[in-house]
Amino acid sequence: MHLVTLKDWSAAQIHEVVATGSALRKNPGQNTQTLAGRTLALLFQKTSTRTRCAGEIGIAQLGGRPLYLDWRSTNFGLADLADEIRVLAEYVDFIVVRFLKNSDVRRAAEASRVPVMNGCCDRYHPMQILADLQTIHESLGRLEGVRLTYVGAHNNVCNSLIAAGLKVGMKVTVATPEPEPAAADAELCAAGRQAGLYATTTDLRAALDQCDVIYTDTWIDMEYFLDPAFAAEKDRRLQLYMPYQLNHQLLAGRDLRIMHCLPAHRGYEIDGALLDDPRSIIMAQAQNRLHSQKAVLLHLAANS
Repeated sequence: MHLVTLKDWSAAQIHEVVATGSALRKNPGQNTQTLAGRTLALLFQKTSTRTRCAGEIGIAQLGGRPLYLDWRSTNFGLADLADEIRVLAEYVDFIVVRFLKNSDVRRAAEASRVPVMNGCCDRYHPMQILADLQTIHESLGRLEGVRLTYVGAHNNVCNSLIAAGLKVGMKVTVATPEPEPAAADAELCAAGRQAGLYATTTDLRAALDQCDVIYTDTWIDMEYFLDPAFAAEKDRRLQLYMPYQLNHQLLAGRDLRIMHCLPAHRGYEIDGALLDDPRSIIMAQAQNRLHSQKAVLLHLAANS
């Protein structure tokens, strides 16, 4: 069993991981030796804070061992990916991959005899969204019927939120000046529209009038934010998306929860002061990456 995208998981599996993550948050002393003797490899092409910390600390708190591998210091970039994954799977019990391309994540999962978890790629970010669902449930007491408005560029996080919404009955409205760009999962969007659990709009204020959770993410991928070769596209996006910035003026008087998967570009997609707003659950969201990672590991160990 793998976690490449939440499209492959059932509603029951998602709810189980959410519940387990919350239980581990309340009582982190549970399961301290459940994965004793097991090793989690973290193979990353992309930079990371939360995914790496959650993986390394999470497996250690369950009694296992982490093994961090920077793609550039291995032979993965020099040899056949499937061959190298097959070798790695002979040494470890779980693998988290943080790759640039979803096609490589899928190829790794196909080659591996041990569970592979998608720690982020250009299409999906299921590990993040499982932690998000846990955070929403802890804050609102439910997932079904929750109205979430995602604001900004339709990206991997957005795709995974839509996938999650279809599984748990959460409606996702995407407020963006560029509805369903190339990064969008067209099949997923079509399924969401048919189920009445996905919509797009360019009217952000109208979307906020029917919203329990407001969620944003960076408008420019972290690996490109300071890249001179991406400067023209960065300038274009900043001009186009600035009216969609989350700030105090926009959210004044609104009873909702504020979310951001981090890292944030303060002053761009979100006013930095909102991270500490009483309505913000952003830091709980970040903390839950650890508890949710542990819950995923336990679920995969029990079902693989």
